[in-house]
Amino acid sequence: MKNFEYVSTVTRIYRKYIDLALSKNPYIIDENDIKELMQVFNRGGFSSGNLDNEPNTSYVYPEKQNNQGLLLGQIQNYNSTKGLVTFKTKEEICINDTVCIQNEDHKYTVSELMINNQNIKNANINDIITIGRIKGKISYGDKIYKLTDYNKNKEINEFIKKENKKIPLTAVVTIKKGLPISLDVTSMDKENGSYFSMSSKKEIDLIPIESITNPITSQRINEQILKTTDTPFEFKNVKILLDENTYIPKISAINKLRRDCLEDLTNQAIKRFEREPKDKFTLENDNLNKSSKLTRLTPTNKILYSLDLEKINIEYDYKELSNIDRIYVPIKYFINKKYSEILNILKNKGDLYIKFPTILRDNYKNITFNSLDDFIKNYNIKGIVINNISGIDYANKYKDLNIIANYSLNVFNVKTIQTLMELGINTVTLSPELDKKTLQLLTKNSPIPTEFMVYGRVPLMNAGYCLLGKSNRCYPTCEMFCKDGNYYLKDRLGYNFIIVPDNMQTITTIYNSKILSIKYNDLDIDCAKISILDESINEINNIIMTVKNKNNFTGKNFTYGNLDKRI
Repeated sequence: MKNFEYVSTVTRIYRKYIDLALSKNPYIIDENDIKELMQVFNRGGFSSGNLDNEPNTSYVYPEKQNNQGLLLGQIQNYNSTKGLVTFKTKEEICINDTVCIQNEDHKYTVSELMINNQNIKNANINDIITIGRIKGKISYGDKIYKLTDYNKNKEINEFIKKENKKIPLTAVVTIKKGLPISLDVTSMDKENGSYFSMSSKKEIDLIPIESITNPITSQRINEQILKTTDTPFEFKNVKILLDENTYIPKISAINKLRRDCLEDLTNQAIKRFEREPKDKFTLENDNLNKSSKLTRLTPTNKILYSLDLEKINIEYDYKELSNIDRIYVPIKYFINKKYSEILNILKNKGDLYIKFPTILRDNYKNITFNSLDDFIKNYNIKGIVINNISGIDYANKYKDLNIIANYSLNVFNVKTIQTLMELGINTVTLSPELDKKTLQLLTKNSPIPTEFMVYGRVPLMNAGYCLLGKSNRCYPTCEMFCKDGNYYLKDRLGYNFIIVPDNMQTITTIYNSKILSIKYNDLDIDCAKISILDESINEINNIIMTVKNKNNFTGKNFTYGNLDKRI
C-alpha cells in the first residue's frame, strides 16, 4: 500500500540501524535519516507510541490525514494572479520536487524556482525563493511542506528498473474451428530462477466458428496475450495457430486463458518454496473426536443461545429479559458496584459468564484478578469468556467453569481448536470472517463444542487510544466525554461506526456499521451467540425469538458477513 520511495527509504534506514545496534560501534543516529523518514511519511512528526508511562496526547495527529512531509517554510508573499509563492527555505529544494500547502490537499510539482527573479534549478537552506504556478486556498503565513525529493526518487527509480525484472515467457495460442481455444505457456526463466522449466496449458470451453463479417486477427489475439503490465511476466514470443476466417464470440476468453495460465505458473513457483508442516493436519481428521476427553454440551442437538452484552444500560429493566441460556458480561461491570443489582438480576435469567477484555493493561490486571474469586462466588458464575491468549492462564485456575475462547483468538481451523482444547478451553467461538463451507467443516470436526455469532455488530478494531480524550491513557484534565452520550465515526459514504470507550483502560472499540444477521440452519453449531450493543430490552427479546426461530433480519442495516464468500 506504500509507494517505492517509502519502502526503499524505510527498509534501507531500518536495516542500517539494526546492523548498527548489533555491532560494537556507538549507536549514534544521523539527523538526516530522521528527516528522510519524516519526508516519506509523517503526520505531525513522530510519536513514542505506548512506550512511555505518561499519557501520550500526540499519539494521533488530527489535523492532516495524509503525509505532511518536511516543513519547508512559511509563505511571506503570494501573487494570486501569477500563482507565485515566496518564502525562506528550511530545507533544500529543487525543480521537480513536490510540495503541499497547509490548507490544501493538492500536491504541487515544482516547475518554476527563482531567486531575485532569476530561474534556478535548486536552492539551499535559508534562501529566500519564489516558486510558481501554485493556486488555491493560500494565505500569508501558511506553512509549506516538501513531500518528495526528485533526486532521491531518481536514484530509487533507477534501482527499481534494474531489480523489477519480468519473467520471460513463450506462448502458443491455438484457435481452430470446432475445437476449444487453448493457450500453452512456457517459462524461459534462467536455470536457478523461481520459474525455471515451468509450463502451463489451459483451454476454455468456447468453440470458434466461421466468420460472417468480422473475423478475428492474429494482431488482435497478440494484443490480448501481451497484457501483462501488472504481473511479473512478459511474453517474448507468441505463436498463433489461427484458422482463416474465424470468429470468436467472446474476446474476453483470451484474457481468461492468459490469466489462468499466469496464475498456474505463480502457484507452481509458490509450491517450490512451501514448507511442509511437521505434523500434517486435515479438517477431516476423524481421530480428533476420539482423542477428545470432552463431549458435546448438546448431544441431543439442542442448540443453546447466548447473549453477549457488550454494554449494560443502567436505565434498562433487565427483569424483562427472557428465553436465553447464557449471558456474557464484561468484567468491568463486575468491578463497578453500581451494576451489582443488574448482575443479580442477570444471574437468574441464564448462566452468567464473565467476559475478559481483548486488551488487558498491566495496571488493570491487579484490579481485575484480585476480585475474580469474589465475583465468581457472589454471582454464581458458570463460565469465563477469554479474548486473548494471556487470558487462558487466568481462566485455567477455574477448572469447574466453562472456558470459552472467543473469535478474537482467530479460530479459523481445527488445528487451532485442538490446540486451544489442549490448553484447557472447553468451547470455541468460530471466527465471523469464515465462509459457510469452512464453518460446516469446523462444526462437524471440532473436538469441543462450537459457538457462532449469528447476530450483532462485529468489532472492527480495539485501539489502545481514546478518540474522545485524544490520549492513550486517562489524565486529570480530560473532559471525560466517555461518561455521557453515544458516539460514532461517519465515513465518506455516510455509514456510522459506533465507538465505545473504556475509561478503565483507555481502550476504544470501533464496531462495524452494519449488523451481522445470519441464518444458521446449515451449521452444526452447539451455541448461537447474540451480541448486543445499544438495542433496547424489547428489541433484545425480539432478536432472541427471531434467532430461535432460525430467521434473520434483512435490509440496508444488516449483513450476512462472509457466509457466501468464495475464496
